[in-house]
Amino acid sequence: MKNSLNPEPSGSKRRIGRLRHWFARRRRTIAAHMLRGTCYGIGTGAAGLGFWWIEWWAEHH
Repeated sequence: MKNSLNPEPSGSKRRIGRLRHWFARRRRTIAAHMLRGTCYGIGTGAAGLGFWWIEWWAEHH
């Protein structure tokens, strides 16, 4: 028997609940991928800046 005081969640609330559950189960994996991407980005930026500086230095000396 259905309880009228606690109606079932609507479609959007159900979707948000499923999304929260999905995110909670994969939080560590998502964080690891974000950290990995940040490290790759920093490394790529540092390498690009280093090569830019070498080219600039070679032109001015």
